[in-house]
Amino acid sequence: MQTREKALAVTAEVGKAVLGKPEAILKIMMAMLARGHVLVEDIPGVGKTTLAQAFARAMQLTQNRVQFTPDVLPSDIVGFSLYQKETGKFVYHPGAVACNLFLADEINRTSARTQSALLEVMEEGAVTVDGVTRKLPQPFTVMATENPVGSIGTQMLPESQLDRFMVCVVMGYPDTEAEMEILTRQPRHGLLDRVQPVMDQNDLLTMQAEVDNIYMSEEILRYIVELSQATRKDARLALGLSPRASLAVAGMARAAAYLSGREFVVPQDVTAIFADTAHHRLSLTEQARTGGETVENVIADVLHTVPRPRPEKPTHGR
Repeated sequence: MQTREKALAVTAEVGKAVLGKPEAILKIMMAMLARGHVLVEDIPGVGKTTLAQAFARAMQLTQNRVQFTPDVLPSDIVGFSLYQKETGKFVYHPGAVACNLFLADEINRTSARTQSALLEVMEEGAVTVDGVTRKLPQPFTVMATENPVGSIGTQMLPESQLDRFMVCVVMGYPDTEAEMEILTRQPRHGLLDRVQPVMDQNDLLTMQAEVDNIYMSEEILRYIVELSQATRKDARLALGLSPRASLAVAGMARAAAYLSGREFVVPQDVTAIFADTAHHRLSLTEQARTGGETVENVIADVLHTVPRPRPEKPTHGR
């Protein structure tokens, strides 16, 4: 089985446990191929945790899960050094992030200090404890779930942390048929038992390298930049897309092309993933919010007004 086919096989396996959500599963697969982190936002009970567990099982990734309650400490995440009397030295004990897939469950219920402990982890793939920096296992992905802001016990994530998530995926309620199947397969772990491993860590590393090499023309790069600049100039937005967001769009577009079986990016790859990559990074002004505007409307307008380059197959590159 070729590596691209293995990636598609993973989405099929995850779909056995998370029913009726093929688009969300595909976007998460793209983010992992593009070396990104994923934020899953929705109400409790729609399968966010099952989603992460299914990906870990299908890809044979080591996984740790932390329920982000208010009493979770930064040391629980990044680890700590403990004095060992026998040797007279401090010995490092790894934290929960020492794995391939770290599930931060209900991340917006914990303290800002604990959330900030994830910033270096997500950006550098490393932790620093007592002045010593240690690399995390590769591949490494943070999949965080959050309840909608306003739910009991939640607080807003800072913009700097939101910007480190490549995509934000909304699960939504299952349709009637999917929910009927969930009910007939109780207990819940019965759905996860259906998921079979179809690849391993080395396969994912190989896929990530192949995605890095997907060709992106200067016209496509300029299109991404112009989309980002359009959000920065839009009077309805208090906060537009950062250069990090532009890199995320480019990475997701490469992954979309890869899963489509192409070695080059076309404009449709960009438009297909733009909303998922941009939505959680954009912030409306108070005037726009009271006027009934939504981030979805702004994204739709940006995609409509920024000229799209013609999809031409490159004459050079891969």
